[in-house]
Amino acid sequence: MTIFLQSLDYQLWHTIVNGPKMPTRTIDGVASPKPKNEYNDNDFRMLQLNSKAKHVLFCAIGPNEFNRISSCDLAKEIMLVHEYELFVMHDNECISDMFSRFTTIIKSLKNLGKSYSNQELVRKILRCLPKSWTPK
Repeated sequence: MTIFLQSLDYQLWHTIVNGPKMPTRTIDGVASPKPKNEYNDNDFRMLQLNSKAKHVLFCAIGPNEFNRISSCDLAKEIMLVHEYELFVMHDNECISDMFSRFTTIIKSLKNLGKSYSNQELVRKILRCLPKSWTPK
C-alpha cells in the first residue's frame, strides 16, 4: 500500500503518515486556523490530499472494515484505526514489546480525538494474545 500511495503522489503518503497540514495564519506571532474564505490554492491542495488519501483507503478496504472507519475525518486516523483493528501479538514478541506497540497506536488515536474505553482496550489486548496465553 505504501508504494501504491507514493506512486500516486508522494505528498499523499506524507499526509497519511503525518496528518494533514491545516491552513493557518499568523497574527502577532500566534498561529490560528485560517478562515475558509482566505484559503489560497496551496491550502486547497493540502486539504485535497487528505480527501484523496481517504478515498484511496476507502477503496482498498472491505465492507466490514469500512463500517469501522467511515466516520474518520483524517486519512491518518483511518490508518491508525486499521492498525488497531488488526492488532495482534507477533510470534516471539514479549508482552512488554506488544503492549508498547499497542500503547503507541492508542496514544496516536487519542491525539487525533478518537478514544476507547478501558474495557474495550482490555478486551482488545486479551483477544490479541496467542492461544499459548489462554491457560494464563
